[in-house]
Amino acid sequence: MPPEPQDDLFGPLVEQELATNRPLAARMRPATLDDVVGHENVLGPDSPLRTAIAGDRVPSLILHGPPGCGKTTLARVVAASTNAAFEELSAVSAGLADARAVIARARDRLTSGQRTVLFLDEIHRFNKAQQDALLPAVEDGLITLIGATTENPYYEVNSALISRMHVITLSPLDSSAIATMLDRAVHAPQGLADRVTLDPEARDALVERSGGDGRHALKLLEAAAAGLPDGATITTQVVQDADGRRTVVYDKTGDAHYDTISAFIKSMRASDADATVYYLAVMLHGGEDPKFIARRILIAAAEDVGNADPRALGLAGAAARAVEFVGMPEARIPLAQAAIFVALAPKSNASYKAINAALEHVEKHGAQRPPKALRDSSRLNAKHFGHGEGYHYPHDFPDAVLAESLLPEGMEHAHFYTPTDRGAEAQLDARLRQLRERRR
Repeated sequence: MPPEPQDDLFGPLVEQELATNRPLAARMRPATLDDVVGHENVLGPDSPLRTAIAGDRVPSLILHGPPGCGKTTLARVVAASTNAAFEELSAVSAGLADARAVIARARDRLTSGQRTVLFLDEIHRFNKAQQDALLPAVEDGLITLIGATTENPYYEVNSALISRMHVITLSPLDSSAIATMLDRAVHAPQGLADRVTLDPEARDALVERSGGDGRHALKLLEAAAAGLPDGATITTQVVQDADGRRTVVYDKTGDAHYDTISAFIKSMRASDADATVYYLAVMLHGGEDPKFIARRILIAAAEDVGNADPRALGLAGAAARAVEFVGMPEARIPLAQAAIFVALAPKSNASYKAINAALEHVEKHGAQRPPKALRDSSRLNAKHFGHGEGYHYPHDFPDAVLAESLLPEGMEHAHFYTPTDRGAEAQLDARLRQLRERRR
């Protein structure tokens, strides 16, 4: 039988030293479910998960949420409350061999009636083959798998594996939860008790700067206390000095990416220039590909502004070329110029609706052949079939406009484009009405 993983690799003396010198966030990690703050919707008194933890019947779980929301804490609370053997791996450093070794040990334990809970942090870092290796063990109940991820599990975890697990989404911690964590840390013996006091306004500043990340709040509190003598008070100024430059929580391949780009697009559509430039700054600060941003501005210029101000599409295209030609960081300026112009331009989605309506008609009725007058007559024997016959050259007619519809037979009165009366499109609307009336 392979040896059990050792719980204490360093010995009692080293472990005692580590307990004293661990980061504040690690020292303050809750040991029981009652110590966990926040997530009342998931961990409330009568919630299914709390009941399952209390009854040691936790199913395989995916804990999904942003950094510092308590995913690892919740997994370790399960570890402290279960009678099963608990093993922990990080997908950042573990591989397929490590996972198979856990499964082998789990199989051996079952011979004596003991279950195994495997906590796999950053489960999205496991590739498809590694995740597939876990599937039979989860499906057969050989292990209870608890995976933690900051990424959307429906994108990053194999569908076969995720279908056998319960997905629990943890939101960023609210202000009340963060404040409770800070108060505990200041007064707890394993925290900062007898070291410093925390001014209420400084606590509010820590809460605001945490961004819902409990780990970051405690890290910033620890940094603020580190520069003070014993008995001193942490003030707002101390917090500001300790914070330095706040790291933006933005993963350009994960949920923050999708949420921020969604907010950026919707802000341009809603004509909110301030929100538009703010979300642009968040993306650029987070390392988003400026070409991706330029493409989204181009699409918004066509979809949401359209012919209400055709200059938007040209400016967006110029910004996209500037990204290629100039590069960052200077390209941030034409990107901001284009995004703000799109945000403030009059809006029309008439072109977007027109192409969708035309596509829907084609999908429903099929593609009808053009009238013979419009068909290509340059190919061999094309004229023999009447192609091009009856074609009228528009420039031979007043205003270079033909009186007849050029749609396929039976569709002469179909209308797909309905202009708005906003911006430059109002002029197109008036001209289109005249042309349709003439053709009628």
